Amino acid sequence: MTIELHIEELKAELNHCDPAERRQIEAELELAKAELSVILAEQDGTIDAEPPF
Repeated sequence: MTIELHIEELKAELNHCDPAERRQIEAELELAKAELSVILAEQDGTIDAEPPF
């Protein structure tokens, strides 16, 4: 599963869940978005993924 597909599935789940589940899905969605941002930044050279040592 691609990260983009995972994000879309999480967004869809937000429309059909109870409040307790919603908080968990929102947190997972934020993590997935952050992961996608890092992947895109690595691809365009904005950040370097190599460890500093």
